[in-house]
Amino acid sequence: LVLLDAFLSSWKRGCSCCCCCVCVCARSEKKKKYKNETMRPILLKGHERSITVVKYNYDGDLLFTASKDHVPSVWRAEDGGRLGTFAGHKGTIWDLDIDRFTTRVLTASADASARLWDAETGECIKVFSHRGPVRGVAWADGSNSFATISDPFVDHNAQISIYDIPQDASPDDYDDTPRLEIDLPKTNDGKRVNPTNVVWLNLNEALFVTFDNGSIRLYDPVTGDELEEFFPHEKKINRVSFNKEKTLFITSSADFTAKLYDVVNLHHLKTYKTERPVNDAVIHPHKDHILLGGGQEAMSVTTTRGDVGKFETRFFHLVYEEEFGKVKGHFGPINAIGINPNGRSYASGAEDGYVRLHFFDKSYLDMKDPVPEAPEGEEEENDGYDEKNDDSSDDGQ
Repeated sequence: LVLLDAFLSSWKRGCSCCCCCVCVCARSEKKKKYKNETMRPILLKGHERSITVVKYNYDGDLLFTASKDHVPSVWRAEDGGRLGTFAGHKGTIWDLDIDRFTTRVLTASADASARLWDAETGECIKVFSHRGPVRGVAWADGSNSFATISDPFVDHNAQISIYDIPQDASPDDYDDTPRLEIDLPKTNDGKRVNPTNVVWLNLNEALFVTFDNGSIRLYDPVTGDELEEFFPHEKKINRVSFNKEKTLFITSSADFTAKLYDVVNLHHLKTYKTERPVNDAVIHPHKDHILLGGGQEAMSVTTTRGDVGKFETRFFHLVYEEEFGKVKGHFGPINAIGINPNGRSYASGAEDGYVRLHFFDKSYLDMKDPVPEAPEGEEEENDGYDEKNDDSSDDGQ
């Protein structure tokens, strides 16, 4: 019947093909139909629980993801093909990091361990045990050492640990104990302050650590001394992201804002405001754009429509702080965002357990940001002010 209907429709259109070619004609019509539709993102279905981290390698050809299902995955960034997994953890994977040449991978887990993996084979090279759940992990420049942050557990305080694992040494010679441990005691009012992210600054000059009380601290990686502390947010800092040169960083906070800072002098540059907690934000490598992800808290998701929960990736202009676009699709808060170093695609992972791989279309890549113009009244006032200044300067001369 399907072939007969297709044949009759093709006969009405004046198609002279025989019955055996009807399927080909129908297929070509479908191609024409979908050709004009907007390209859909690639949905990566490899995790069973909420996504916690999404990260590209340095070259941008591989995408690493992790979730609360204990098994990180690696995908091809060009088509979303799944290449393999890293099985061995027994708890939520809170963070992961890839070295410069994508030969080794580090993972931080709630099972109180950090693991070192072979990126090509997926084999676990070494297990580094901690006293409490490991919240974050980061490679140092040169990939000969790494740092971890762990939560407090029972009588043990939160800690920052630094391990040395030279590339030219055998894994059997790696020391299980950290070279340096930085204890993070309770504050003066008796409250525990838990670290949320750790990053090495350029040339390994300092360890950059964010906390759940909205503060950021810098530590000396040799002595462990605290170098500086400041409070960019009033609530928990969920994630911090740097640009490729590590000259700028952006913080994502539960206080509904993301803030851009200068790394050198730690000056606050811009603030991007939303109506929901911001879980992650990244800086576009080639455009003056910021990508934000977040949404309503997970405990309230089931009682809220998707359009109310704000489960979308939001695009802001880096300089003007104006929102100019949104990308929807997730059915829960976005927990992690990663952007490809080539600037042509990005990935988002959410509470719904899915990773969506988006490729920017040509119109976005070729788009030139318009320069906002000041209102006419302000322009006239500014012009008058300049003229007065010019007159006064002439009189003085």
